[in-house]
Amino acid sequence: MASLIDSLARPEREIRFWRCADELSQARNVAADIQELIGSRRVEPARIAVVVRSLDAEGPPVLGALSERAIPHRLLGPRALFWREEVRDVLAWMRLLLDPSDTPAAMRALARRPAELRHVELARVMHLARRHRRDMVSALRTCLEAPEVPPEVRERIARFLEAHRELATALERARPDQFLRAVLERTGWLADDPLVSRAERAARRHTLARLDELMGELARQAPHAGARELAARMVALAEGGPAAEGGLAAEGGPAAEGGPAAEGPPGGLAAEGSRAADGREPRSAPSHGAVRVMSPRQAGISEFDHLYVLGLCSAAPSSSAQAPEEEQLQLAAARASERLVIAYPACGSDGVRQPPSSLAEHTRVALGAKWEDRADQQPGASELLGGALAAMREELLEDIPRIGGRLGELRLDTDLDISHGVVRYLELIKLAALMQRPEGQSVADALDDVNARLLAAATPLQREILESSTLDEALLVAERECAEPAPGDARAAPRAGARARAGAIAQLLGGMPREERSLYPFLPRRGAGLALSASDVATYRSCPLRYKFGRVLRVPSEPTLGQRFGIVVHQVLERYHASGPESVEQLMQLLESCWRRSGLGDGPDMRELHEKARAALRRYHEGLHEQGGEPAWFERSFAFRLGPHHVRGRVDRVDRLPGGGYELIDYKTSRPKSEPELRDDLQLSLYALAARESWQLEPSSLAYYYVLDARKVPVARDRLDAARVGETVLAVGEAILAGRFDPTPSPAACGLCDYRIVCPAAAR
Repeated sequence: MASLIDSLARPEREIRFWRCADELSQARNVAADIQELIGSRRVEPARIAVVVRSLDAEGPPVLGALSERAIPHRLLGPRALFWREEVRDVLAWMRLLLDPSDTPAAMRALARRPAELRHVELARVMHLARRHRRDMVSALRTCLEAPEVPPEVRERIARFLEAHRELATALERARPDQFLRAVLERTGWLADDPLVSRAERAARRHTLARLDELMGELARQAPHAGARELAARMVALAEGGPAAEGGLAAEGGPAAEGGPAAEGPPGGLAAEGSRAADGREPRSAPSHGAVRVMSPRQAGISEFDHLYVLGLCSAAPSSSAQAPEEEQLQLAAARASERLVIAYPACGSDGVRQPPSSLAEHTRVALGAKWEDRADQQPGASELLGGALAAMREELLEDIPRIGGRLGELRLDTDLDISHGVVRYLELIKLAALMQRPEGQSVADALDDVNARLLAAATPLQREILESSTLDEALLVAERECAEPAPGDARAAPRAGARARAGAIAQLLGGMPREERSLYPFLPRRGAGLALSASDVATYRSCPLRYKFGRVLRVPSEPTLGQRFGIVVHQVLERYHASGPESVEQLMQLLESCWRRSGLGDGPDMRELHEKARAALRRYHEGLHEQGGEPAWFERSFAFRLGPHHVRGRVDRVDRLPGGGYELIDYKTSRPKSEPELRDDLQLSLYALAARESWQLEPSSLAYYYVLDARKVPVARDRLDAARVGETVLAVGEAILAGRFDPTPSPAACGLCDYRIVCPAAAR
């Protein structure tokens, strides 16, 4: 410890200790500070680095905050290779070839080259797959003869099926390096794209070389394995599976983006990126001119002028793939020459307060420093405009090859595609003009003049598209949200204002949905509105894009072990009460029956889980009549109208209280949350509104019952509940009908998402 303090306490270096409200606030503080370094102090981005303990958990907020401010950045680390879009395309094809029923992988493969299907076209394909109960590849063959599929779409599907046949043959017969090359050729990543910058072309060559090295290393570990087995190993590595693959996913291994490179890639996909003379530095392509976001050991590759070490809190996760805290600080001490910032989030993603790590606290005390409480640094209107400009520029560059490739197709809407591309360019000009408006002029005041000039230069069709665009609305909302901070203490208050601001920013940065309105027929409609449940509302609020994949496109997902376990417990309790509760033996028999049908198995881990369920259900039976209320209904359904929407669901249990009134109870098999953590809870408040509207029953109290801990946690209610819930549901319904499905990445939402392979926010 003394040597660590000595190495940190250099007189020529500034050291700061930041306490931030949460992970998002921590990321935004870092991004705002970096923007000031680059803008005011003229620090080169390549001289700045951000170290996070977990790229998967803490990486997305940092990358999102840097993107909001249009700060060039690059992700480095043991799993960064798998975040690149070219690698994700390869992984999608591997997953699809290994398992034709892998719908998320099929969806990404179909949305990219060579097919490039739009989401509305994918929705038709998935509708046919569900109707005929087929996997996606089989459903595509049906689409070739389906009259509802347009001829130009059938042509692109035929190209995809041809590629699938070729790659399926290569998977079984070709050498692993030949198979990898075939996938890259079919996805177009080996072609030299003149529309991307020189730096990005170099980065792509670098990425393909790393991917080739990884396949070569897998082949060396299993010399007799074919392409199929190596593809399965590659997919397992990308999904965070067996890291025991000879350390390939460990720090500094071949899978580590920016790690030491092997001499001469086996397949020669990018042979120009050889090892540097000292054998230590990575290839030159990946990070020049960009802030580096990295894992701890990657920080040991180069020295930086300014270094941020994030997430040093007591609740931070640890694993064999992550360096311990002391190593993090030692690396920071050795690699930060001018300035070092040590930061931690005071609240975790679940809202639980957490102190700084003991090592960070001891270091602060030894250096005589203080924790600085950092207010959330929301990006201003100018930062949002810069971020939106960068995002739209990237989208336009992606659209140009697609539009150009379709000019030769026999289509009736070619002129519409061209006009949309031109309008996107005009919107880029609009953003550039707004960024250079006179000082003191608002976006609203500048828009009228800019729009008049753009409309005068557009064709009638382009004018129609421009006038129907929601970009202006998003710009005004984003400016208003930036000017009006959320009320109350950011560390403790409910995040309604922050969520609204994040939604406006996500809509602006993600670009305006042009084809989403064509998904209207696939929305879960009920009359003039939508069919919604509490879980639908919660999913949309957590991530609108996840709602789109699950409920609009209806991409099937595999339930997690925790979800399957929770389903079993709910089934047991439902059937126990439906048959009239009698004895604990009856309860145990139902558990055995439901467990067998669930397919959870009987391995060591499953036996431990099974014993937990037995013990929890025994405690449930013993305390059933000792909780102060008498169970009146179980699994009681509700359905009512809220505005134009049809809200439906069911409540696990309704108890009649001794003093009169009723209590609504929802079972949970997760870790218990405290009353403060449930302050912003919506589910039970929606159930209370449902009881009033559907059953004409006014509940007196609400509670979650955590079955594994035999603990009931009440949820506070107040007179604003009904109004707050109604406004939230109506706002969610309006956003869905308007086609707003922008991703809102966060550690809590992204860590357990089934759709990461196809999510654009996961590619950095």
